[in-house]
Amino acid sequence: MKKLIDFKNFINPIWRENPVFYLMLGLCPLLAVSGSVRDSLGMGIAVIFVLVGSNFTVSVIRKFVPSHVRIPVFIVVIATFVTIADYSIAAFSPEIHRNLGVYLPLIVVNCIILGRAEAFASKNNILNSILDALGTGIGFTIAILLIAIIREALGNGTIFGNPVFGTGYTPFLIMIMPPGAFLVIGFLIAIKQGMTRRRKC
Repeated sequence: MKKLIDFKNFINPIWRENPVFYLMLGLCPLLAVSGSVRDSLGMGIAVIFVLVGSNFTVSVIRKFVPSHVRIPVFIVVIATFVTIADYSIAAFSPEIHRNLGVYLPLIVVNCIILGRAEAFASKNNILNSILDALGTGIGFTIAILLIAIIREALGNGTIFGNPVFGTGYTPFLIMIMPPGAFLVIGFLIAIKQGMTRRRKC
């Protein structure tokens, strides 16, 4: 019998089964927007909102959706919440909306979102689906913020636009370019894997 509430659904995606460092999903926005901490925070909040909204809705309607049309229905549900997030960010933070560009509406096809709807929310109750969405969203946000902090600090010498190394710092420009994102992601994945193996020993 499945538990009514299982907090492992919230805890595991944050670190142990992090969607970026463990499953290596949703890397496209990481490469595109993680050059800025402010933009990355905006993307993280949008992903959390869409995950929670779509997981909640999918869990509510899961028994009423015929199996042969479930994926199109899930995509429509996800697209609805992405549209809400898109318009809300455009209204309250036009600069972040402009910087995120096409990658904000592309959350619709982010494999993390659709994957959690199909693999988890469509098979579990509302409470566990919300916990899963929060954990996955927070895990994604932590990952993109860690990458952004490193990239912005080394590539621009700033965090949230504020200087952190003084006026004499020479920016390491490759860090704010796509190759820099690959380097940082690889470095953090290696650290995560190393910590996991050490804990098992």
